[in-house]
Amino acid sequence: MMDKNERHTLRELHRTARKRLSEEEQAAAAAALSSLVSAQDFFQSATKIAFYLAFDGEIDPQPLLSQALAEGKTCFLPVINQRDEKLLGFAPYDNTTELVENQWGIAEPPAPATEISPTGFDLVLMPLVAFDRECYRLGMGKGFYDRTFSFKIFNRSSQPLLIGLAHECQLADGLPNEGWDVRLDAVVTAEKIYLPDTA
Repeated sequence: MMDKNERHTLRELHRTARKRLSEEEQAAAAAALSSLVSAQDFFQSATKIAFYLAFDGEIDPQPLLSQALAEGKTCFLPVINQRDEKLLGFAPYDNTTELVENQWGIAEPPAPATEISPTGFDLVLMPLVAFDRECYRLGMGKGFYDRTFSFKIFNRSSQPLLIGLAHECQLADGLPNEGWDVRLDAVVTAEKIYLPDTA
């Protein structure tokens, strides 16, 4: 089990690694990621997809988001949940959506009039700070995604498919996982797809 300090150190290490990537490297990784993900059945068959806007050196799903919109898929971005600020909400997004910065300086679409259930997506693409080969993720430490998708801990096969997007440099050796950590269904980097050992 890892204490808070160790998690913090690990987080800083991997945040620094991804921030060291040049703009060219980031753009090349985003393009390679997009062509890899868009070729997968899980992407092609998905009609409702939650994306994120890259922040703090995260791999950028923007090329993939543009493609999804062009293919007529319904896309969403995370927003602070209006009812419970410990959870993520999701709001519809397309090329006409006006974005506004939230309290962390992350742009988000206006909150939807009706709440969108996290079980309603086919696919959720998630940012992460670090991941391991078993597809556990280390996030920014606020726990939004883990709490929002905690139902997946008890029923791994339930919708939606949770896919982490990362730079190859974010792979860590065996992340410590707590009972509340939600294991991802896969992690995709610009180079390859990591699938947890499902045995």
